Amino acid sequence: MDGAFPWYRNKCLTVERLAEVVSARQEAGERIVFTNGVFDILHVGHARYLAEARALGDALIVAVNTDASVRGFKGDLRPIVSEDERAEMLAALAVVDYVVLFGSRTPVPVIEQVRPALYVKGGDYRLEDLPETPVVRGYGGEVRILSLIAGRSTTNIISKVCEAYGAEKTSGDNKSI
Repeated sequence: MDGAFPWYRNKCLTVERLAEVVSARQEAGERIVFTNGVFDILHVGHARYLAEARALGDALIVAVNTDASVRGFKGDLRPIVSEDERAEMLAALAVVDYVVLFGSRTPVPVIEQVRPALYVKGGDYRLEDLPETPVVRGYGGEVRILSLIAGRSTTNIISKVCEAYGAEKTSGDNKSI
């Protein structure tokens, strides 16, 4: 995360610092929204989802899986984009107030420290399947499933790129893709 712009340093926090910031904002009466994911290749589905999440509160936290945690459940070929770059891309979005990296399978350890008022996930999830649901509800928080932007996913983008630019194909400058 070295060499980042000032706005990036301000938005990307450690879990400990994020907990302090959230506590102060909640004491001021603000509603904090929290979501998480890989956010490997940003696309319109991400943009719409994050905008919808941000509209539900005064600040939006995005917890981003570390590279090691992504490889643990998506395989050795993922992520495509490094954790630092994914965090920076998210921090650059106006709707995102804070970004935090986490290395566990779920963001439960982060949620337990930060205790956001609202935890959200996309429409491809179900409340009863989320390990975060009992944790958030346990301290009086709310969990909500947001809209799903059908057909928009990193997996679909990767498939389209592989189909269009398979290993045997070359770009216009005769270099392998």
